[in-house]
Amino acid sequence: MKLKVVATLGIVALLSACAHEKANNTAGASTAAIAPPPPTGPIPGSEADLIATAGNRVFFAFNKSNLSDAAKATLQKQANWLAKYPKVNVQVAGNCDDRGTEEYNIALGWRRAKAARDLLVAKGVAPSRISTISYGKDRPIALGDNEQAWAQNRNATTTVK
Repeated sequence: MKLKVVATLGIVALLSACAHEKANNTAGASTAAIAPPPPTGPIPGSEADLIATAGNRVFFAFNKSNLSDAAKATLQKQANWLAKYPKVNVQVAGNCDDRGTEEYNIALGWRRAKAARDLLVAKGVAPSRISTISYGKDRPIALGDNEQAWAQNRNATTTVK
C-alpha cells in the first residue's frame, strides 16, 4: 500500500515538473526560430523527382519511332521539369524489343532517342543539356516473349546525368 502511495506521489511530482518545464520553454518560443519539418519525397531536381513529377519513359509502336500523343504529353512534362531545373542535364536512351537484328534495333533505338530529344528541344530545352544513346535490344525492362513485354521494352528513357 505504501508503495502505491509513494509511486503516485512520484508520478505527480514528475508531471508537475514536466508542466513547469513546458511552460518555461513556451515563454521563449515566440523569439526562437521554428525549424521546418524535414522534406518528404524525392529531392528536388533528382532523377526520382523527374520520375515522380513528369515520368521518365515514353513508349513506341512496333518498328516505329514517331511519338504518340501520350509520349508528347510526357515529354512536355519533362520539358517543364527541365525548365524548373536549368542546371540539370539528361540522357535519352532509345530501347527496342528483342525482335530483329542487333544492327536494326540499334538504328531504331537511335531514332527513338532522337525523336524524344527533338521534342524536348522544340519545347525549349537547350540541346547541350541532352545527350542520346541507343541500347537497341540490350537493356530490356520487361522479360518475356509476348506483346506485353515487348511493348514495355519499346521506349525512350530519360535519366538525370
